[in-house]
This record gives sequence, structure tokens and C-alpha cells, in this order.
Amino acid sequence: MASIAFSSFVSQSDCTGMASAWSSHKAKEGSFTRKNVIVCRRHDQVVRRVATRPPAITIPLPEKERATTKSPERSHVAWTSIRHPRWEGELTVEGEIPLWLNGIYLRNGPGLWHIDDYNFRHLFDGYAMMVKLQFENGRLVAGHRQIESEAYKAAMKNRRLCYREFSEVPKPGNFLSYVGELASLFSGASLTDNSNTGVVGLGDGRVVCLTETQKGSIMINPVTLETIGKFEYSDSLGGLIHSAHPIVTDSEFLTLLPDLINPGYLVVRMEPGSNERKVIGRVNCRGGPAPGWVHSFPVTENYIIVPEMPLRYCAQNLLRAEPTPLYKFQWHPESKAYLHVMCKTSGKIVTSVEVPLFVTFHFINAYEERDEDGRVVAVIADCCEHNADTTILDKLRLQNLRSYSGSHDVLPDARVGRFTIPLDGSPYGKLEAALDPDEHGRGMDMCSINPAVLGKKYRYAYACGARRPCNFPNTLTKIDLEKKIANNWHEEGAIPSEPYFVARPGATKEDDGVVISMISQKNGEGYALLLDASTFEEIARAKFPYGLPYGLHGCWVPKNHNKP
Repeated sequence: MASIAFSSFVSQSDCTGMASAWSSHKAKEGSFTRKNVIVCRRHDQVVRRVATRPPAITIPLPEKERATTKSPERSHVAWTSIRHPRWEGELTVEGEIPLWLNGIYLRNGPGLWHIDDYNFRHLFDGYAMMVKLQFENGRLVAGHRQIESEAYKAAMKNRRLCYREFSEVPKPGNFLSYVGELASLFSGASLTDNSNTGVVGLGDGRVVCLTETQKGSIMINPVTLETIGKFEYSDSLGGLIHSAHPIVTDSEFLTLLPDLINPGYLVVRMEPGSNERKVIGRVNCRGGPAPGWVHSFPVTENYIIVPEMPLRYCAQNLLRAEPTPLYKFQWHPESKAYLHVMCKTSGKIVTSVEVPLFVTFHFINAYEERDEDGRVVAVIADCCEHNADTTILDKLRLQNLRSYSGSHDVLPDARVGRFTIPLDGSPYGKLEAALDPDEHGRGMDMCSINPAVLGKKYRYAYACGARRPCNFPNTLTKIDLEKKIANNWHEEGAIPSEPYFVARPGATKEDDGVVISMISQKNGEGYALLLDASTFEEIARAKFPYGLPYGLHGCWVPKNHNKP
């Protein structure tokens, strides 16, 4: 491991103390040595001058990807495959990490978008890479590692695509192999288990990475990032897909299972320590040839809201060897859009209402609206809504992301879409903007809230907004739904990942905590960023040894849940 270099302005007299050395950590893929830490104070900042260089292992970029990364005006590290399959080291911290922040932030997302000279097409195709930020007593150890799914291992062994990804399909050698591949598609055997979307910490301490295929549920060790193995569901519910974003608390795991044969959704629950999902109830679709896409869904204290979006699953598109602009979906505006409200305890449908057409990947939160007598009169559900514009999916092609020059505005508009679902028997609900979209640059996605307000009336949300012109959300945004204003963090040329809120232990205010994000910079570098969630001002950053590709969703694993 390389020696540590200190900046010349740091002298012995500047130092106020030295932390003890961390023990060497052995992993079967190599050794990582954590060095002594010298803590120096300058201008009210704590600077920990420690970082380890990445190992010599490299993954060469394909010619096509190299061609798009030669000019900084035509590329960005956010859309470039990771150069190393794994790394770990302690980072230099500029600023001060709160001493109460003890635990691991995990972020999942695509990290490898090519196999040799074959370049993937879509952001969602890349093989999953887990990144960790491990906080302890003001110090920060970072690391990343590829998740060893069957899809990833097969691709590395055979040097070709072996499973169906979001837009990628294995190329059959002949007609018979094509027929066989179609047969394996119907059985689910050829669907990917590339769990590159989300990561959740279950109530029993297990950490599971997820994608939309049920087989893509994979357990990892949050400290070493080692792939433990499949998370096998022990029930007989079957099905091939589920919501990529379950609702997970210390007491339960809730998710939706779309039924592609008899269009509808099963709503299921799993208890901590169990692998068995039990059915709460079923929702039958009101329109269309198939259920709408359910990437996420919201809950309140007493209800589960099942969205039926007119962007519906499409078997014909799934069978195609080449992707359509809507990939495995099809837009059916004539089938209309609905929201269904199900009682958590009985599984009965309380109401189903037609709502204006909408497109959303991510719901933010939901809550029950009560009258002065305490009776629930409506359900409010908020989401990052793309103005019913389906082009957002195709805008996420890697070619579009990599070739952006910065001179024109191509990001479709988005807003905080607020659904009002009346419980008075009315067949119609409302959809309107919860605040002026110009407050956050008419960009809105990748959201988080304080977990304490899940399913309850809330005030704050954290998301990615936009400073235009842009082709992708490029700000971190704090939404105040009471004052209907937004506070935006922006750095020129930076692409921030999902802002994740972590509450201060013992906090009584909703925004008392920190917001964590990982920043990919235009110059090819990157860093971890901490913002004060209340003021939304920077309190610390820590530079990575090299820039990381854009990631999707994360979770927080408290220190007492970390498994060695």
C-alpha cells in the first residue's frame, strides 16, 4: 500500500492530537491497512490528512466509452464505468463530521457499463456497485465493491452479456438458442439478478440489495461489502417482479407484486427475521392490458396506497431483442390512471379513485388528512412527478448523458406532485404541484425524508433538483412543504447522488440531522458531502481517490446493526 503524503503547510505545531492506529483489516480479496490519523485545526476546520491510493487492478474502458471521455466537454465521470472493482481506505476530511454520526451509509447503483468493447446503452443496465461511507467518532472510511450477482459473474467469466438487463438482451447464436432464450424468459431464468437499484436494512440487521426482479434480492455484509448470497423468499407467492422500493421499518417489510397474467397487484408483508411474505390483500387493475409500473409506492399510518400508472408493463416489448423508447413498458393514456387505498390490517380496499395521468419513479411520502373531529377525510400522497412525460426514460440513455455539451436544456420538467384522495366515496382525486416547480428548477427526483415521519404529516423532503440548462438533476434540494420554498445546493459541473437524511439521535425537530450525498465532478474527481439538514449548509466533505459513477439509492445502517 502506498505511503501517506502530507501537504507542506501542515507542521507538527499545527497538530492538536493524534488518534490511535486502526487495526489492519484482512479480506480474502486483499489487505487494506488503515493508517494513523493526524488531526490538525486550521481556520476552524478539521483536516484529517489520510487517504489510501487505489489498488493497481484496473478495468480498461471500451473504445467507445474512451472516445466519449477524452473531452471534458463531452463526458462526465458520473457516466463512466468504475476503474477498479473494489477499494477501501480512510478519507481526508475537510470540515468536521458530527461525533454523533456513527454508522454506515450504503449506496447502490450501476458501476460497470461495459464488457470488454461492448458498451451498454442505458443508465439502468450497469452491473451493481455498492459504496460505503463508514462514520465513527468523526472519522470516515470509504469503500466500494461490485455486487457478485449471477449476471455479473457470468459476464466476467464469459466476457459477454448472459442475462436480460433493463435494455440489454443477450445475443443468440442461432434460431434454436433464440427460442431457448424466450422459453427461459417466461420462466424467469434469463431475467437478471443484477441488484443495482436499492439497498435496505431489515429490522433483523440483514442488509439486502434490490432490483425489480425478485431473484435480484442479494444480501451483503455492510462492513466489508462482500456478497453473502441470495435472499431467498420462502413463500410460494411466485411471480417474477416486485417493487424496487419496499417500505422497510424495524417492524415490517411491505411490497407490491404485480400480476402480469391477471392484471393487478398483491400487497404483501414480511416480518423481521422471516423470509416469508404473507398476502395482505389484492388490487385488481381498473384499466389497461397490464398493471402499471410500480417502482415505488407510499403508505400512511393505516393505509397502503397502490398506484396504477398508465405506463404499463408490456410483454411484447419485453420480448424484443432491441429496446423501444419505453423499454419494457407502454404508455396507455386511454386506460387512465388510478390510486387505490388499502387498509393495512384488513386488506380491504377503502377507495379507488381516478386521478390525472402521471409518471413517477419515486413517491416521497403520504399521510392521512383529518377533520376537526379526528376522522380521516382524505389521503395525501406526494411524489416526484414528471408531468406525465414518458420521455424521461429515454433521456437516461448513456449516449445522451455522455454527449451533453451543457449548452442547451434537455431535462424534462418535474415537480412535487401532490395527490389528494378523498375518502367520501368520490370517484375522482386531484393532482397538483405542492409548491412552485421553479423553486427547485423544475427538476425533482431521488428523494428522502426523516424516517420518523414516514406515513405521517411532514414538512421537509430532500431530493435532487435542477439548475438549468442541464440534462440531469444537478442540485441537492431541501423542500419546505409548509412555507412552499426550496433551498438548493449547487456546484458547477457536479452531479450529486440522492441526498439521504440521517437524524441526530434524540432529535425532536424534523430537520435536525445531516444530509449525505456523493458528488461526481466534471473534472473526473469526486467526494462525499455532508450538509446540515437544518441550514442546508456544507459541514464536511471528503475527497475520493478517484471519481465514482452516479449511484441510485441508499440506506443507513446504525453502528449497533453493523455485522462484522
